[in-house]
Amino acid sequence: MKTFFGTGSGSELGKIIAMDRFDSGRSLSPIRQAEAYWTALLTGEGVPMRSQIDPRGLENVLEYTFILERIAPGLARFRLAGSHLNNLAGMEVRGMPLTAFFEPSARDDVKSILGQVLTGPAVAELGLLSKGKLGRTSLQARMILLPLKSDLGDVSRILGVMVSDGTIGATPRRFIVSDRRVNPISELQQPPRPVQQQAEGFAEDQTTFKGAPHLRLVSSRDD
Repeated sequence: MKTFFGTGSGSELGKIIAMDRFDSGRSLSPIRQAEAYWTALLTGEGVPMRSQIDPRGLENVLEYTFILERIAPGLARFRLAGSHLNNLAGMEVRGMPLTAFFEPSARDDVKSILGQVLTGPAVAELGLLSKGKLGRTSLQARMILLPLKSDLGDVSRILGVMVSDGTIGATPRRFIVSDRRVNPISELQQPPRPVQQQAEGFAEDQTTFKGAPHLRLVSSRDD
């Protein structure tokens, strides 16, 4: 079952995975969809509320989607997670820390990124790599972390998506961070553009719209 939401409760660049190696971008679609959904919720007050996240707006990508809750500085655990994450871990990940998906050598890096996302606040997109061993092929993945406010108004929740490209194989899969991009949301919130005057080439000839006295408004309701 994919549906899991229900009710209730400065960037550093490392090794870059060429995007054309990541399934020609097709596997990135869930990340782009979640990013667009979250961006549409941005207002002048900044970070969206967790309560604004409606699973119907993410129904096509729920299996890749998760919600994190901050439990300590640099630490966050899964409140909800889609089936793809459970498949990567080989178990139910709800209640586990995000760092459980990473090699021990990468966990301090992940904690730092989580801190930037929640205190910035900022949006982070990560390239991930699970090395092949014991007959298991290497596995690439991408993750996006999008900050959210709790009902108390503090930035302590994260909407995330994680997508892998390739055969999962033996689990659990643990990753290193191969590249990252962290953008403060202040850079994502562009001021509204001023209303542009209509281009002359597309302007209607107003002389042809002087009025049509034979037309009248007809109400569909009884007065």
